[in-house]
Amino acid sequence: PFMDSLVIIIVIVFFIPGAVYGLVTRSVRNDTDAVDHMSKTLAGMAVFIVLAFAAGQFIAYFEESNIGLLVSVTGADFLESINLTGIPLLLLFMLFVGIINLFVGSASAKWAMLAPILVPIMMYLGISPEFTQAAYRVSDSATNILSPLMTYFALIIAVAQRYDKKIGIGSLISVMLPYSLAFWAAWTVMAMGWYLLGLPLGPGSPVQY
Repeated sequence: PFMDSLVIIIVIVFFIPGAVYGLVTRSVRNDTDAVDHMSKTLAGMAVFIVLAFAAGQFIAYFEESNIGLLVSVTGADFLESINLTGIPLLLLFMLFVGIINLFVGSASAKWAMLAPILVPIMMYLGISPEFTQAAYRVSDSATNILSPLMTYFALIIAVAQRYDKKIGIGSLISVMLPYSLAFWAAWTVMAMGWYLLGLPLGPGSPVQY
């Protein structure tokens, strides 16, 4: 019951302080002001709503056609036949995600495309969905700053140009490349160490499936 009503609880917890703040600062004088503020907030979510709709269609196509299951089973059989499991499989998976991240900026859209295929493959080869997502986040986070398609890339350039008027896409990427590789290496070592130790990621979230 608590989880079923969690959305309503979150709405109330955030709405009451917001309403009080608006009334005290007089930025909200009537219901029209409240609606305007909510409309502006939702306008910022428009990109995510569009991506969520497209991702929902993508997942529905996979579910109805069973293409995801077919590709997953075929891919898992192939990887098992060449004895690609454990750490080599995880490293290949993380490299693949890092490269894909350069061309698909949205983490949620990328996960919606990859998860229906890659999660079953990893489960078939003994890696839990929780650890698959953890490995995904390592590569997805490390190469974000190298992708011009990232949502906030233009904002980062705008901030950087306050300190260096000549900085552009190429120079920003070249500056951030050592940091990206260092983060990727450090987080990969941490993830592989976690895998070797077999430590759970949380309650009921083992590393191996």
